[in-house]
Amino acid sequence: MSTCSVSKGCFVFKPSTKKRRSSEKAAHDFRSRSDDAEDTELRFVTCQSLWNQIKSETEQIQEDLNKQLLDNLVSFLSRSHSEFQEKTTEWTCRMKFREIPTAALVLGVNVTDHDLTFRGLSDALQDNITPYIALLEAKDCPGIKNLMQKLMGQLMNCDIDVDSLEDEDCVQVSQNRIRCSMSSLISWYENVTKKTDSETPSKKRNSSSRHWQSPPVIVIFKDMESFTTKVLQDFIVISSQHIRELPLVLIFGIATSPMIIHRLLPHSVSSLLCIELFQSLSCKEHLSTIIDKLLLTPRFPFKLGEKVLQVLINIFLYHDFSVQNFIKGFQLCIVEHFYSQPLSVLCCQLVDVKKRVCSLSHDQCENIRRLPSFRRYVEKQESGKQVALLTNDSFLKEETEKLLEDLHVYHENYVSILRCLHVFTSSLPKYPLGKQIRELHCACLETRVWETEEYESSLQLARMLNKTDLVTMLQQCVEILMSSSGKEFDKTVEKLKEFLTQFQNLEVAEASQERDVSVSSQKELQKKTDLYHLQKTLLELKESRRSKKLTKFEMLRFEVVDYIDSLVRKYLVPADHRTLHEIMYFNAATVLRGHLNAAPRTALHTALNNPHWYLKNQALKCDGGGISNKAPDICIVYKLHLECGRLINLVDWLEAFSTVVMAAEEPNADAASSDQVDDTIHARFIRAVSELELLGFIKPSKQKTDHVARLTWGGC
Repeated sequence: MSTCSVSKGCFVFKPSTKKRRSSEKAAHDFRSRSDDAEDTELRFVTCQSLWNQIKSETEQIQEDLNKQLLDNLVSFLSRSHSEFQEKTTEWTCRMKFREIPTAALVLGVNVTDHDLTFRGLSDALQDNITPYIALLEAKDCPGIKNLMQKLMGQLMNCDIDVDSLEDEDCVQVSQNRIRCSMSSLISWYENVTKKTDSETPSKKRNSSSRHWQSPPVIVIFKDMESFTTKVLQDFIVISSQHIRELPLVLIFGIATSPMIIHRLLPHSVSSLLCIELFQSLSCKEHLSTIIDKLLLTPRFPFKLGEKVLQVLINIFLYHDFSVQNFIKGFQLCIVEHFYSQPLSVLCCQLVDVKKRVCSLSHDQCENIRRLPSFRRYVEKQESGKQVALLTNDSFLKEETEKLLEDLHVYHENYVSILRCLHVFTSSLPKYPLGKQIRELHCACLETRVWETEEYESSLQLARMLNKTDLVTMLQQCVEILMSSSGKEFDKTVEKLKEFLTQFQNLEVAEASQERDVSVSSQKELQKKTDLYHLQKTLLELKESRRSKKLTKFEMLRFEVVDYIDSLVRKYLVPADHRTLHEIMYFNAATVLRGHLNAAPRTALHTALNNPHWYLKNQALKCDGGGISNKAPDICIVYKLHLECGRLINLVDWLEAFSTVVMAAEEPNADAASSDQVDDTIHARFIRAVSELELLGFIKPSKQKTDHVARLTWGGC
């Protein structure tokens, strides 16, 4: 199990199959690495409980979002499978039997999320339709022989009853003993279906309740674009010739466009497929749902700061479009917050706050007093209360409990008013505050949103909304506030309903006014007008436009917008202006960026230039720019190559390497002459240079055979 040198290769040690107590080990690591060991166990349990709740919520969201897609696929499979079971002899049906039912599943460019989608799809199909499912990847199928071997291996493993076998090694089917051909697959399928039909009635009843009779064989190509054209063509042509004996269904996982099918397959092959297109939910819509369910809710006390949330969103939008990576980043924020913040023990549900506050020790009370937000809060209090907050722990605990309750109420009110504001701003031209609610949420977390230019322009546009849109928005706001758990919105709902009633009354008044105007205009038209009266009328119209009075609708519209503005100023105060926000908000964006935004060149330079940084070996410490002879060979060669120019002489490089390596050894009078380099040192040098070439720092030069060219310059 031991390795003598890291530079010799990469060593893999497979874990044992026995279950390990990972949670206890993680708790021990969490406790041993923490600076403040007080309440570490409780913080770990709270962190684990919070993440389990969030994980179950994300899985439920994923299931709900994919439900429509799975239902459509099941209906497609049922239609295609019914034709196989009918087995009619008509010419048209026989011609159609040559076509393989194929589902083109467009999943988008977020390739890292495809595995989770295919796993859910495979589980749903195995539970309800068929146990015979094979998932194929292009890297495992370079040729048709490899594809058939992988396909038959996965399908035949489905037929083995694992519970009835004592030895786990017997579960794996030996693929080398099986002749991988379509005829072997058909004979296997016939034997399996006959075996199912000959079972006892009770077993048959149980199996038929889960799977169809003569269930189809589903082959899923997870990354169709990566498969070679010849492999796909050969498999489709061979399968189409046996479709009458084997109910085969293909599912193509497509990341780009459905046109890739016609680019990879000629018409003679694509005509053998009966293709139906299925579109999954957009990854942006998926992310919006995740943010809405995890962040914009008072269910979970943990929150993300503006800069941290912006880092996660930027990685999503500009790197991978992966929702799963966003969730992993969110998990990292939770772990880092509970690990680095001693007061995160108070980041819990409201029902547990009182108990945990009462159990705070004196050191934790001092941690509360050191919080910047609490210091600002103390400075605003009168002198007597300031002394009590800074000296009396019991009084501090009572005040902390009240402040945490206020923070929970703030979250409930914040989410409701944020949704109401989004209703007004999401339909405005050019979207000054953003089209998505996450953009509005980031703007509100960053600063007082009512002090920004974008907010002022949004108010100006909102004051020009028509009556229909305004009434619709008010109705949506009433629904949001009525469904909210906040207790302060009763008067707000009454006020909004009053606005709706005024708009309805305004419609009745406008209708009667229009009738009066039409009658008066008809009387004016009946009168004869000369040039003098016409000029006088036009001048009066011009003066009236200059001093135009607001109509009742415009006045009411201004009143509605001003009332929404007052709600925004009252409830959408940035979180960092709230006392004790550090307990629930994670704001260490630099730490998160260091974990997620990898800088491989910097890490590589640090490892080669200063190996002590990673190996933590005191013998590798060196002062200034010195080179330690105890460092790994590749580190010595790397430091020497930094002192060279564009071309490096291999002979000089070897001599310098030998000088550094032999520096610690005592000179021997009987040793060979100095121009002779030891074979062991020569071999070590060749290996180190080869590793440096593999990492991309040097390359062979065509100008001089005994030189190599340097490829990197400057520090990192």
